[in-house]
Amino acid sequence: MRDEIVEPPGSHEPAAHAKTPKKAAASGWMGSALEYYDFFIYAQAAALVFPTIMFAEGDPKVAIVSSFAIYGVGYVARPIGAFVLGHWGDTHGRKNVLVLCMLMMGLSTFLVALLPTYQSVGLLAPILLVALRLIQGFAVGGEISGASAMILEHAPFGRRGYYASFTLQGVQAGQILAAAVFLPLSAILSEDAFLSWGWRIPFALSAVVVFAGYMVRRKVDETPAFTEEAEEGEVPQAPIAQVVKENGSDMLRVICMALMNAVPTAATVFGATYATNESYGIGFSTTMYLWISVSGNIVAVLLIPYVGNLSDRIGRRPCIIVGALGSTVLSYAYLYAISQKATVAAFVLAILMWGIVYQGYNAVFPAFYQELFPTKTRVTGFAVSQNIGTLITAFLPAIYAEVAPGGSNVPLIVGTFTFGIGIIVAIAAWSARETYRVHLDDLGKKDAPEVPREEYERIRTAASV
Repeated sequence: MRDEIVEPPGSHEPAAHAKTPKKAAASGWMGSALEYYDFFIYAQAAALVFPTIMFAEGDPKVAIVSSFAIYGVGYVARPIGAFVLGHWGDTHGRKNVLVLCMLMMGLSTFLVALLPTYQSVGLLAPILLVALRLIQGFAVGGEISGASAMILEHAPFGRRGYYASFTLQGVQAGQILAAAVFLPLSAILSEDAFLSWGWRIPFALSAVVVFAGYMVRRKVDETPAFTEEAEEGEVPQAPIAQVVKENGSDMLRVICMALMNAVPTAATVFGATYATNESYGIGFSTTMYLWISVSGNIVAVLLIPYVGNLSDRIGRRPCIIVGALGSTVLSYAYLYAISQKATVAAFVLAILMWGIVYQGYNAVFPAFYQELFPTKTRVTGFAVSQNIGTLITAFLPAIYAEVAPGGSNVPLIVGTFTFGIGIIVAIAAWSARETYRVHLDDLGKKDAPEVPREEYERIRTAASV
């Protein structure tokens, strides 16, 4: 498919400016991968390093809970960042907010590499860690919403699910990159060297990450949809007030669906401590568990565009409902395999739960959430509601460490939490209107007409050529 599309007048798509879907998708993918590399190296360090070096020696359970609580603090800042950056994206453009997110994330992550430890400065160490985590959370609050809005609004009708999925493919690639940096360090260095200085290397590399991301994002064009609204003087003055008034019920649905963050929370954050920390007595090595996480993410990266394309064929809701219920049920089996130190079973279930079934939700939500809101409030509606949902799940690792300590039935307790969330997500998706056959200019309207299936398939086929 050529990478410059001008929609015909009267098509209910922005027609005054050309769309460049491939360029937008590449920019969104690269930016999300680099920015989420920054975010996920903190998650890895919160599980594997910070309980040992950032808190007072004593009760290991207290250190684990404290480390996960600071991990959750980053999510507290996300709704605030979503409000500010979502407003900026809807009033000043998608491109501007994405560059701003990248710069803030890169700087705060690089500074983590320079932090002193608790043994050096006492309580000042976790205080500084909290401050930098707040900046990280603020920055990432506008990332997925801005990147997926950029891609969605450049995508041709009938292919929005496919193109928007590249945002999350970039996020998954960022996770792989984060684990790939930790893996050789944890394998090659002694434990003392890794805890002393080796863990700082992934954070220091953020200086390279932020430069690369900035160079990519500054070259992307603003979306035709936003450009037309700006030219016509229709940019809202207060997007948050407008979206709450006009699409408040859709925001509530997105909040409920965003609770699906419970699956990666259980698998990659709490799961890492459950498998490796001595208080649980299971005894996975850090390197082995990182490989389990990487294997699931590699499969996810390969599968995401196919699931996004599937949602363009059968709709967004079926994919999300199956992904939510299936992956949360599998969390029981995954955590049980960890509890039995069944390495092969853990690898297989990680791939099945996280790499395959979860992608029914993960690959589709960037398009579905965006399509529930009109252009004028799209970034704000997505960003604020999605980040409120993820905030609710952010403290789950700390809760799990408290209610499911060593010696308890961890797979049953944590799995039940996760499956209950899957039911909530499925109900929210079922209650939402389907959006995949609605033109861009009609999105966000409760009475938006759907394009008849035969005509839709014809348009979609033409857009794939």
